[in-house]
Amino acid sequence: MVRYKKSEEKRKQILFAAFEALSESGYDAVTLQGIADHAEVSKGVVHYYFENKDAVLIELLEWLTGRIFEQEQTAAQQQDTAMGKLTAHIESVFVSPGKNRKFYRVYLDFLARASRKPAYREINQRFYDNCSAISTEILLLGQQEGVFSRELTPDRAAPLIRAVIDGCLIQWLMTDSDDQHELYKQSCMEAIMKLLRVCA
Repeated sequence: MVRYKKSEEKRKQILFAAFEALSESGYDAVTLQGIADHAEVSKGVVHYYFENKDAVLIELLEWLTGRIFEQEQTAAQQQDTAMGKLTAHIESVFVSPGKNRKFYRVYLDFLARASRKPAYREINQRFYDNCSAISTEILLLGQQEGVFSRELTPDRAAPLIRAVIDGCLIQWLMTDSDDQHELYKQSCMEAIMKLLRVCA
């Protein structure tokens, strides 16, 4: 009997389809059939890779937050100065109105359930820890360069930087206006700069 290997590409195709379905329909309305329809495969194919809807969504959150972190980290690492890294980091977060809208629609659905679902909470904590590592690198380099306050500590500043980023993007999402995206990006950068230069 021929034994077929599970295709990593097919698995990613299903996860991307789950992301699209979740963005369009919302957490409660998403079904395995809906995910299969978005992936243009049969429901049986989805079942081949994932036991149930919950298994798909847990892996989706892991995959999605992992991709976001990698993009943000890569952008920051391509710069040599603290200001360059910070600017690249913010640019990579505020990637575009369309992409930000899709991500935060899905991400907020997960966050709304994270306090009651340990698997979501653990994945999100890893995401925040990874984001804090980016912010910590930027802060420490900026302190060495003399552009950021030496009174700030990573454990104090890093979570606040992510809070400002998420807060600005959530507020932008609520405006339902693509035209406001650039304004919120600028406001985010200004708020983080004010935080990092406090007492400087």
